[in-house]
Order: sequence, then structure tokens, then C-alpha cells
Amino acid sequence: MTTLTKRVDSLRPILGLVSVAAFLLAWHLAARLGGLPAFILPAPADVWTRFLRALVDGSLLSHTFVTLAEVLVGLLAGALFATLIGYLVAKSRLLENLLSPYLVASQAVPLVAIAPLLVIWFGPGMFSKVLICALIVFFPVLVNTVVGVRAVPAALYDLMRSLRAGHRQIFLKLEIPAALPVFLGGLRVGATLSVIGAVVGELVGSNRGLGFLVNVGRGQYDTALV
Repeated sequence: MTTLTKRVDSLRPILGLVSVAAFLLAWHLAARLGGLPAFILPAPADVWTRFLRALVDGSLLSHTFVTLAEVLVGLLAGALFATLIGYLVAKSRLLENLLSPYLVASQAVPLVAIAPLLVIWFGPGMFSKVLICALIVFFPVLVNTVVGVRAVPAALYDLMRSLRAGHRQIFLKLEIPAALPVFLGGLRVGATLSVIGAVVGELVGSNRGLGFLVNVGRGQYDTALV
């Protein structure tokens, strides 16, 4: 069984390449033999050619850098604010009872529904996209922060107090290391969602970014660009 597992693991990269090649072949055949025009279903070669053209003229890189900046700033702002609120909620049941209804209600409203409002209120510039990213990152990071801090065993708190550790030492040497794995899980989810938030905001209203580039391709029926 172990030998078979090792053999499967060694073949995994090859199987991945074969599956990608099969997908591209099926896509090519569907585009060439399906009778659909290129603006409906472009062939892989057409998409690759359009990608190289956008790369050479600099439009792809410039718009990618804009979206990347929005994602990074929004992720950082949302994660910092969520970590602060999450830690306070984890340490205070009263604060949890006060904020829980608002936090749950905020997740009941889809981001796509409030993104147009944020663009209208704050304009089509970078700030509205950063705000959208921060909002979409906030909840998963907050929840994981609360779970991580509350998962610290009470016996470890007793041990730290028996060693006369202060609040700062407990925070730095116990709570942060213990909660870090759970926190990083939420941050990983937030990083993925922040990309979605930035592109959604750009699709709603922007003159820069990958979402704007998608809108341009859609308006020109340039499906290969999209």
C-alpha cells in the first residue's frame, strides 16, 4: 500500500499535466469544430496571442499592479481591524453580545449589493476598492481570531500566572503563538476573497485595474481579452 501511494504521488505532476493538456485539447476542438464565432468561444491559441499582445503593450501589467495594490492595502487594513476587534470580542462576552447581531447582519448582505453604493459614495478611485477588499476580508479574519484566542487552554493561562507573567507577556508568549495557526487560516481565506472584492469593485466602476480591463473586453466583444 505504501509503495502504491508513493507511485501515485510520483505520477501526480504528470497526471496534472495530462489533465491540463486534455482540457486544452477539448477546448480547441470545441472552438474549431463547434461552429461558434471567435467572439463567443475563442480558441486557446487566440487567447494566448491576445495575452501576449496585452503583455507587450503594457496594459496587462499596469492594470495588474493597480489591482494588486488595492488587494494588498485592503487585505492589510481589513486584517488589522479584524484582528483588533476579534481579540476584544474573544476577551469580552459583553462586547460579543453587543456586536454579534451587526456582524451576522453584515454577512447577510452580499458584497455585490453594496459595492455600487461604496463606489457612488467614495468615488471610482482606489479608496472604494480598498474599502470593499477590507470589508470582505474582515469577517473571516475576525472569526478565526476569536476562535484562535478562545482555543488557548485555561491551564496555560494558569501556568503563566503562576510564573508571575503580566498581561503583555501572556499576550506575546502565549496567546499569539497559540492563536497564530487558526489566524493564518482566516488570513488565507481573506487573501483570496480580497482579490474577488477588488475585481468586483472595478467591475462596478473604475478606470483602472483588471476589472476595468474585463469591462473593456466585454464592451468590445473581445472575449479573448476577457
